[in-house]
Amino acid sequence: MNAGPDILGEDYEALVLPMGHDAEGEVVATLVRRLVAGARRAVLYIHGFTDYFFQTHVADHYVRQGISFYALDLRKYGRSLLAHQTRGLVGSVTEHFPEIDEAVRIVRADHDELVISAHSTGGLIAALWADRVRGRGLADALVLNSPFLDLNVPALARGAADALGGLLARLPATAVLPLGAATAYGTSLHRDHSGEWEYDLGWKPLGGFPVHAVWLAAIRRAHRRLHAGLGVDVPVLVLCSDRGLRVRDFVPEAHSADVVLDPGQIARWSTRIGPHVTCVRVPGGMHDLLLSAAPVRERVLAEIDRWLAYAAPGAPPSPPEHGHEAHGRPGNGLRESAHPGNGHQGKANSPK
Repeated sequence: MNAGPDILGEDYEALVLPMGHDAEGEVVATLVRRLVAGARRAVLYIHGFTDYFFQTHVADHYVRQGISFYALDLRKYGRSLLAHQTRGLVGSVTEHFPEIDEAVRIVRADHDELVISAHSTGGLIAALWADRVRGRGLADALVLNSPFLDLNVPALARGAADALGGLLARLPATAVLPLGAATAYGTSLHRDHSGEWEYDLGWKPLGGFPVHAVWLAAIRRAHRRLHAGLGVDVPVLVLCSDRGLRVRDFVPEAHSADVVLDPGQIARWSTRIGPHVTCVRVPGGMHDLLLSAAPVRERVLAEIDRWLAYAAPGAPPSPPEHGHEAHGRPGNGLRESAHPGNGHQGKANSPK
């Protein structure tokens, strides 16, 4: 079947990607797309933990340049979350590789060039995926927005997490670590609180998802793999804030700092991704730099454009025909999206 309508409105389509079954049952991922007729380049966006794609202003930015935009809601997140599933729960980050493989296959069938743009945990997953497929020419560049390259806890706590890694991995999948809910970040974003964005709080709750022991063990294995050094063979741009702020409850400074990760750690470990890495520290940036205050996010997009023009110039993008996008390319053999099993109605981002 062809793509179906997406929750973000008529400019977007959603394709459900069947991903077989795991211990919890059926698994799907969802590929959201906004096509530009004749575009040679596409961007594929991959979200982070406690997240899904709703940032329509990012898609607008690329479409205005004649670039098709795709976003992948990973298994057990957002549009892909089924009623029987535990939010975000995987036993290894490599469980997400099949949906990235399939999304890339679909994108590359219609576009000559692909830039993968990934945020936070999505950035960690994308870096490891790109390392696995090096030499195959599947992506032309990697843009990582505050990638999750280490735990933002004191060194002693990181050491304890690693020492207990084997135990954590062997705990029941339902075991949740008693970390409590930190609401500083969510409160700083959502327009019903102290932010400017509207999104589904069922899919992206203020206090985040519970952290399961097996998930944390999987993340630490991924961190160790990256810290040992990857060999990603395409240019990589890593962006992060110029400062971090460790708070659990909202303070006004949360609007101009990363309250989730340590930007110093991001800058340090970014050099382990591959031989061609550029790291940019962004003054006043939040954790998701593209949800920062308007002047900051505009600077971030300008930095990305400038870097891509230098590091991955490729062919000149084709402008949209008469300023509109094309929709509904048939023949991909995917079933229509019905946003199964969760009952949430996502909303487009809407600044105050």
